[in-house]
Amino acid sequence: MRVLLVEDDTILGAAVRDQIRADGHSVDWVTRLDAADDHLAIASYDLILLDLMLPDGRGVPFLRGLRARGDVSPVIILTALDQISDRIEGLNAGADDYMVKPFDLSELSARLKAVARRYSGNPNPLITIGDLAIDLAARRVTRAGKPVALTAREWVLFEAFVQRPGQLMSKGQLEERLYAFDDEVESNTTEVHISRLRKKLGHEVIETVRGIGYRLGAGG
Repeated sequence: MRVLLVEDDTILGAAVRDQIRADGHSVDWVTRLDAADDHLAIASYDLILLDLMLPDGRGVPFLRGLRARGDVSPVIILTALDQISDRIEGLNAGADDYMVKPFDLSELSARLKAVARRYSGNPNPLITIGDLAIDLAARRVTRAGKPVALTAREWVLFEAFVQRPGQLMSKGQLEERLYAFDDEVESNTTEVHISRLRKKLGHEVIETVRGIGYRLGAGG
C-alpha cells in the first residue's frame, strides 16, 4: 500500500512512518494540511492516517472536504482527542477508524490492514487463487500446500494485485509501491520482480496487458 501520514508530532510521526515501512508499505509523511493537499493532488493513496490538530487547521474539516469532492480514500484518524463526541464527529465526517494516542504500533498495523482489506473487496484475509493460498494478515503464501518465500519487495507487488483482483495496474502504479525501499526505482525494477513472482508462484499468476500494465491472473 501507499500511505499518506499527516502528523505534526515529529517523534510520533517518525515512529509511525518506520512502522509502516517495516510492514512493507510506502509512506509519505507531511506535517501540515496544505502539504497533504499538495500530495493528494499529484499521487494516489491507498490509505490516509490523519491527525486532527495540525498547525494550519483541524483534520475534521479537511476530511469533510475530501469526501465532499468525491475522494473515497480510506482514512484512519490518529488523535489525542478521546471524547465520545470527538469520535462521533470524526466518524461522521467520513473516517473509517479512530485511534486515540498513545496507541500501540502493532495495533495500528492491524487496523491499517483491516481497513485496506475492506476497501479491496477482500475482508477475509485468507484468499485462494488457483493452487495458491494467501494469508494477507500473516503475509504468507503457499503453493500446492508448500510455503513460498517472498522478499519484501515481491510481497508488496503481489499484495497490490491481490487487493485489486482483475484490475489493471500500470508500471507507474506498481513503482509507487517500491518507493518505501528505494529513493529511486530503476527502469526495469518492476519487470524483474514480476518475473521472480512468476517463477515462484506460477507464470499465469500475473498477466501482462501490453502497453497498459499488469493484472492478477488465475494463479499457478
